[in-house]
Amino acid sequence: MDVQSHKSTLAIILILSVGIAGIALYQMSYPPDEPNLALEELRLEYATTDEPVVDHSQFEILNRDFTTPVEVTLACISCHNTRHLEVMESAHWNWDRIGFTEDRGITAIGKKNVMNNYCIGVATNELTCAGCHVGFGMPDFQDFDFSNPENVDCLSCHASSEFYEKGKGLGGAPATTVDLREAAITVGRPSINNCGTCHFLGGGGNNVKHGDLEVALYHADRQMDVHMAQDGIQMTCVDCHTAENHEIAGKLYSVSANNVNRLHCEDCHTSTPHMSEMLNTHTARVACQTCHIPTYAKENPTKLSWRWSDAGMLDEEGRPMTVNDSLGMQRYMSTKGSFTWGSNLEPEYVWFNGTADHYYLGDQIDTLAGPIKINTLHGSYHDPSSKIIPVKIHRGDQIFDSEYLTIIQPRLSAAGGADSAFWKEFDWGRAAESGMRRIGLPYSGRYGFIETEMYWPINHMVSPADQALQCVDCHTPNESRLAGLDDFYLPGRDRNDTLDTMGWSLILISLFGVILHASIRTFTYMRRSSSLDMTPYEEFDHDKGESL
Repeated sequence: MDVQSHKSTLAIILILSVGIAGIALYQMSYPPDEPNLALEELRLEYATTDEPVVDHSQFEILNRDFTTPVEVTLACISCHNTRHLEVMESAHWNWDRIGFTEDRGITAIGKKNVMNNYCIGVATNELTCAGCHVGFGMPDFQDFDFSNPENVDCLSCHASSEFYEKGKGLGGAPATTVDLREAAITVGRPSINNCGTCHFLGGGGNNVKHGDLEVALYHADRQMDVHMAQDGIQMTCVDCHTAENHEIAGKLYSVSANNVNRLHCEDCHTSTPHMSEMLNTHTARVACQTCHIPTYAKENPTKLSWRWSDAGMLDEEGRPMTVNDSLGMQRYMSTKGSFTWGSNLEPEYVWFNGTADHYYLGDQIDTLAGPIKINTLHGSYHDPSSKIIPVKIHRGDQIFDSEYLTIIQPRLSAAGGADSAFWKEFDWGRAAESGMRRIGLPYSGRYGFIETEMYWPINHMVSPADQALQCVDCHTPNESRLAGLDDFYLPGRDRNDTLDTMGWSLILISLFGVILHASIRTFTYMRRSSSLDMTPYEEFDHDKGESL
């Protein structure tokens, strides 16, 4: 190795050594990530549970035997005067609310007039469905007095669920086994049990509808839900779903059209909850739930499809039957048809701007437009107010009038002795005729079954932060979480010929520049070395004073 090459090698080694030492010193001196103080403040805020300030067992008016639930209500409002009027203005009481949509204008919307693709609808089945109504004495909508405060059921939300429950098929009345006095003296702030009695068990069983609301949340750990975790901050439903004048914050997307009184993670966590600016930029178009709820139905399965067209098959002796799968879940019921279930599921994803539309009783359908959307969540990439949210999409089929092109509200429940109920006679024609007559809509006598979809946003079962989705879960060409959202370009997932051409061109130009630069340096070095080798070199004899 000549002297010049040796010097170059030493220089390179010196530069690398200095660089490595500099990087090491920088890492050693660089301060660690600061704690997220905003998150710590939230944890402290909910770390303690408010103790009840009133012991209702000490009130003489409640320490007596009650013969009817109405007597309990009258005792409640004798002290809490006018509070019942607040209840009677709420959606929990009226089962609808006034809203505005561009297509329909100002209209009432709620369980009274919209449908679902589970048990189809409340109308004609009130005696059964009223088990989740904050009132009692509801044989049907037409005969129920929504203006009578004596029908308000205070105990449904405020009594300990250990001592109070609604009776099946009793129009909202308590079960006959309930000790009304014992229930009355337990009243207080609504607990997760009060809320879960209806919201966890809707649709015919645990976790059937929502997928992210189930009885496992009664005793959740942090893996199940970081908010409700018993080994965490132990939040309850009403910590987020706060109430003012009995108006509960957080409207259900399946029966609410307007973007008002919604709940958002940002209400507590702000729109910049991360220590990383890159992550914070995502919150403008990606809902917090999208990354922080990677799976739902974590413990118990949720219903994914319901095919009413299969209902009505009886066993060899002509009796209704139930067939369970290997996990003990109902795979088929004569009364309801066939189902599929799933657990520990990845959500599907849609754009949502907070507004929605629904199928109203009597709406006409387009049988050629694909599955009928029982509720439509509005939004798109081109709508700046839209965000990507996780959803459960419940798919199935249900009965419709093949002449009038309307979805039929059949009479299902036989509660009250209805002979035409499908769950009693298994005759779709009679059930359809009876149901439509009851709600005042025409029925042609001809029916079929049509595919439907219903969207349920996933908002609960928030995972610990270290289990949140990573970049590669979405920004990948293979099995991207957002593969179904194809109305925008997502780096790492999508290919675009123009962008790809520009990108490869820049890479090739850069590579050409590096090669050209290296070639010039090499050529210059070789010429210099050649010039040094050709320089005349003479030895000199100092004794004689002449060249040799």
